[in-house]
Amino acid sequence: MDSMIKAEELVYDYVRRDEETGEESVIRAVDHLDLSIAPGSFVAVLGHNGSGKSTFAKEVNGILMPTEGVLYVDGIDTSNEEQIWEVRKTAGMVFQNPDNQIIGNIVEEDVGFGPENLGVPTEEIWERVNQALDAVEMTAYRKKSPNHLSGGQKQRVAIAGVLAMKPRCIVLDEPTAMLDPVGRREVIRTVHELNEKEKITILLITHYMEEAIDADRVVVMDDGKLVMDGTPREIFSQVEKLKSYALDVPQVTELAWELRKAGIGLPGGILRRDELIQALMPLLKGDRENGD
Repeated sequence: MDSMIKAEELVYDYVRRDEETGEESVIRAVDHLDLSIAPGSFVAVLGHNGSGKSTFAKEVNGILMPTEGVLYVDGIDTSNEEQIWEVRKTAGMVFQNPDNQIIGNIVEEDVGFGPENLGVPTEEIWERVNQALDAVEMTAYRKKSPNHLSGGQKQRVAIAGVLAMKPRCIVLDEPTAMLDPVGRREVIRTVHELNEKEKITILLITHYMEEAIDADRVVVMDDGKLVMDGTPREIFSQVEKLKSYALDVPQVTELAWELRKAGIGLPGGILRRDELIQALMPLLKGDRENGD
């Protein structure tokens, strides 16, 4: 199988009904999307609010069914209702607010809830719970109430709950939007480790540009369509194009872009602070040698 996720001419329409007139209107959230995501890859999906990225995420998990076109998850057609649980087992979903996903009173119970629902034997459930908590570095908190955890810790428990169901792909729909910077870093580091060590395909929906820097691939959606697709360096070197889609770029990239506009000879697509320092050093050295 060469694709973990494959969208072909994928469409999703929301139907809105006016409460006063009863008239229906259709809003197209995903508009004839063609996209193929390779197994084991880490793909970040960017787009402003209303770009269709979260709708696409919900289609991958089978929460929403395509209006038109087809979406395959590991070869399974998501519109096949008889196989919807197979789709959800294959592509686990982590939402924006961990409080909406955590239902157990104790961390280990919550993590075991998914495999229990799948009918996994008790002994194997506990094995999976142990492995999942270990993978997200939350073993020390297994007997705690989720209410006593920080936002970042809660989100890692939510990820462990998905992991315990042994998915081959995890879809994260703005998982750090409600977290502080420390919690954001914890969660993104955890997700990268799962991708690298467990070879789990990651689809990260985000509006934080910094979270996309270490992805294998960045996809940009606008108005339900795929408008940009490439490596982080390829995408973030196109600052003006990203801004035309109401998106920012990582802060270091923005600074390097402003310096280039001011006539300083820097390469395009600088993503990290150390890259910017390295690029500036010869220029500063040259200025000193010239007596400037």
